[in-house]
Amino acid sequence: MRTGFVIPYATEREFAELARLAEDRGWDAVFGWEALYGVDAWVQLGAAAMVTERIRLGTLLTPAARHRPWDLASKVGSVDRISGGRAFMSVGLGALHPGWTAYEADEGRAVRAKKLDECLAIYAGLLGDAATFTYAGEYYSAAPNEFLVPPPTPQRPHPPVWVVGAPTSGSRRQRSLERAARWQGLIPAIHPPDGRPKTVESFAAVVAQVRHLREGQGLSWEGYDVVIEADSFGSFTRLEPADPTSWEQAGATWWVESWWDVPQGPEGLAEVRRRVEAGPPTRR
Repeated sequence: MRTGFVIPYATEREFAELARLAEDRGWDAVFGWEALYGVDAWVQLGAAAMVTERIRLGTLLTPAARHRPWDLASKVGSVDRISGGRAFMSVGLGALHPGWTAYEADEGRAVRAKKLDECLAIYAGLLGDAATFTYAGEYYSAAPNEFLVPPPTPQRPHPPVWVVGAPTSGSRRQRSLERAARWQGLIPAIHPPDGRPKTVESFAAVVAQVRHLREGQGLSWEGYDVVIEADSFGSFTRLEPADPTSWEQAGATWWVESWWDVPQGPEGLAEVRRRVEAGPPTRR
């Protein structure tokens, strides 16, 4: 099981420095995140790519529904080329917050879901072969284009996409799990009531659902990524059991530390640096 962490707050230079430290300490990935107005995550990742050689570079997460697909494909493609094939992207509908609604009205989950699917389809098509790709959707369209098309990305047909999958109750279709099954990875969105810990049993059940959906589409499970979000240093996310081995046995291929309760500012940045320097929890 590979390991990574999300940097909650950092400038572009601070992010690159933490990525370099993480590579030295044996982490496998570093994650940025996207806001409507703020430090650009793909600029952070591009800066990190310039000072690292091995560590993978991605987002947790990208609210792809609010991107123009060609802009997103351009950014991810640039980071993949700079890094020599180490970029990936995590996507979801995005959690609405004041930093979002200050600039864009909420279009509703149904619209965001449709836009997400169309955005991903065009992302894959452009990075696969923009010269021949065509698409006609409800919100976006694309025609073949050979005008100053950038070089292919090192990762073919495109950098991997991990998708948030939130199981629904009852007999309703598991649309977000179906979406996750079509792409290259799953981030299970498990939210126990009353602040209780995530259980390995609930995690394993979602993984089994997505595996069934994926194999039902004739897609291989081998090489598919499954993420468990954890917090080994604080209490933002609690797991039961806390032992990483149990989650790996339940199907997790990535252990990602989410430190969202670390305060913004110099003291918080120092704490993030301390945690990165301590190395991956799964290897201590």
